[in-house]
Amino acid sequence: MSFAYTADQLRHLVQFSLAEAKRIGGTDAAADVSESVGLSVSVRCGEIETIENNRDKSFGITVYQGQRRGHAASSDFSESAIATTVKAAYDIARFTAEDEFAGLPEEELLEMAPQDLDLYHPWKLSADKAVTLAKKAEAAAMDYDKHIRNSDGAGVSTETGQFIAANTRGFMGGYPYSRHSFSVSPIAQLKKGDNSTMQRDYWYSSARRSKDLADPKAVGIYAAQRALARLNARTIQTQQCPVLFEAPLAAGILGGFVQAVSGSALYRKSSFLLDSLGKPVFADHLSVHEDPFTTLGMGSSPFDEEGVKTQARQVVTDGILEGYFLSCYSARKLGMKTTGNAGGSHNLTLTSKHTQKADTLAGMVKKMHRGLLVTELMGQGVNYVTGDYSRGAFGFWVENGEIAYPVEEITIAGNLKDMLRSIVAVGNDTLARGTKITGSLLIEGMTLASGAVSE
Repeated sequence: MSFAYTADQLRHLVQFSLAEAKRIGGTDAAADVSESVGLSVSVRCGEIETIENNRDKSFGITVYQGQRRGHAASSDFSESAIATTVKAAYDIARFTAEDEFAGLPEEELLEMAPQDLDLYHPWKLSADKAVTLAKKAEAAAMDYDKHIRNSDGAGVSTETGQFIAANTRGFMGGYPYSRHSFSVSPIAQLKKGDNSTMQRDYWYSSARRSKDLADPKAVGIYAAQRALARLNARTIQTQQCPVLFEAPLAAGILGGFVQAVSGSALYRKSSFLLDSLGKPVFADHLSVHEDPFTTLGMGSSPFDEEGVKTQARQVVTDGILEGYFLSCYSARKLGMKTTGNAGGSHNLTLTSKHTQKADTLAGMVKKMHRGLLVTELMGQGVNYVTGDYSRGAFGFWVENGEIAYPVEEITIAGNLKDMLRSIVAVGNDTLARGTKITGSLLIEGMTLASGAVSE
């Protein structure tokens, strides 16, 4: 599947929209235009369930009338429709209350010469080939063990897109990108027909380049192993103990930190990490680095959603918070400078000075000695105002440095502020999930209780 528009055509559309905004009386404007094409297929028990082709496009314009701001969007790329959309944004701005913090970034902050980060690698994948790959992954799971008796399915997807963003202060940038993935969700069952013994798990692989995806057979086998390991799960008594978060879940802990130190939460005073700049927020052996310039990275970009230059930086050094995640608007509200994070973080990596070669997941289990290895979380029990954390969980009870048995229907509870300070180890089983990169995390102590939090 190819794009319907050339990059030059998209540039013309944003240039036209900005000129139109100025013509009708806007003092400033910012516009973006994008299109994406994709294919996704799903199979279940060897049969095709869905084949979807998508082709999407979007145009958005923000018009400023002094300190007033209006926004409108359209999926019609004709010049008449764009002119109408620009007028709608302008009319909204005229009747919106003034906001002293509204406005475009200053020119010196804008990225006028963005570098190529190698983010575009289209996959020439037919629907037939996608179905074959999905079936291969699912079959590998189903054939792995006789106790894999069913499947929630397997899927393959590929997407490519491109965008151009620009504003009336001279910024114009954009690039094409790609994302590819496949996943498998097998169901294990001890006795056929006995739903009480049924357990499901999954695994997936994603990358900018199709050649960087894991082998579909290997993904299927690993998903099957995860599902089988969950059989014969038990409950455990309420207690305090160490908790080891598997790497995919550790990325979620890192995401919770990002949310707490993002501009919108800070200026609204709805964060448990208010006024934390220059103060310890993690254990002193931990650091967090942000690198938006990683080639092929899922969180890579030479500029943020406002066109501001991104920057590689230390967000946390030896546990001390060195920077927030700010857009121009939130920075102005806080009396600070933007960090180039309008739209979110870019390739955050959590590291520990104590991590050793032996700190694989098995090594981390051994290091914990006794406690809970968490492999799945349920519910949304996180209060970012107070930091209170309570989630339903599935995992494995560990005794004497070895996995003893799977456990289910439990709740883990604590406070994110305390949890970040109580991380005693980071594994070298590093995994990238979205824009977060970390190994497994061992937290010194949390409360475990029988009974899971409802979704």
